[in-house]
Amino acid sequence: MKKLGILALTLVMSIVLVACGGDEEKSSSDDQTSGDLGKKDLTLSYVEWDSEVASTHVMQKILEEAGYNVEVNPLDNAIMWEAVANGEADASVSAWLPVTHKDLYEKHKDDIDDLGENLKGAKIGLVVPKDFPVDSIEDLSKEADQKITGIEPGAGVVQAAEKAVEEYDNLSDWEVVTSSSAAMAQSLGDSIDSEDEIIVTGWSPHWKFQKYDLKYLDDPKGVFGEEEHINTFARKGLEEDSPKAYEILDNFEWSTEEMEKVMLDIQEGSEPSEAAEKWVEDNSDKVKEIIGE
Repeated sequence: MKKLGILALTLVMSIVLVACGGDEEKSSSDDQTSGDLGKKDLTLSYVEWDSEVASTHVMQKILEEAGYNVEVNPLDNAIMWEAVANGEADASVSAWLPVTHKDLYEKHKDDIDDLGENLKGAKIGLVVPKDFPVDSIEDLSKEADQKITGIEPGAGVVQAAEKAVEEYDNLSDWEVVTSSSAAMAQSLGDSIDSEDEIIVTGWSPHWKFQKYDLKYLDDPKGVFGEEEHINTFARKGLEEDSPKAYEILDNFEWSTEEMEKVMLDIQEGSEPSEAAEKWVEDNSDKVKEIIGE
């Protein structure tokens, strides 16, 4: 009888351990998928422009508020699109259309889900200090050492600037010098401080319009296009894998002023994640609306 009791106790303990193991396995599985959240580990890709640093980190915080684990991954322009199109990244909120990313959109549009605009009223062009002696691209001659300070090679605004050099006869001797977004902003600030002439490839929203008194040069040939918008796009299959994340990405929309507040906080020293978290806290009602609560 004593042996029988021990055997029974052993059997009960084994059942308990199996049950606990099952619960642990289920808990581990729930870390990856949960209810209408679906797959919880997500990656957002973005081009490392100040505007997209801001929007991507805000989206990261919003998705985390909803229960997702989100990694953000800065990439070169073309690679950002490829990452979403081939499924290495889940989504991006960084598509400038219809001009800046036109070629990349045309290349990848069949392999992504275009979720539409998250910001309206965006613009690209050649930007100069307000007191610059010329107001139009077609009136440029020898200003700024006949140099346009660009950002990363291959960026849409850089390609448009290179096209402008080709299409405007008065720019035949001009050069577009590529660098990076940060280097362009630094050169702009340095030139303003030293009162030197400078022309940069610019876009808005951008914190530089909050910090400096600037203007766009008129573009009579329309090389830089009209008003743009920034779109969200996702990989094929995300709606099935992470339906709530897909809904949140689809719902996301904000204004130029809202974006520029986050951008300016970052430019003045806040970490992108801190600036994004502050915006999320200050706009809790809007965040709930985006999440669908």
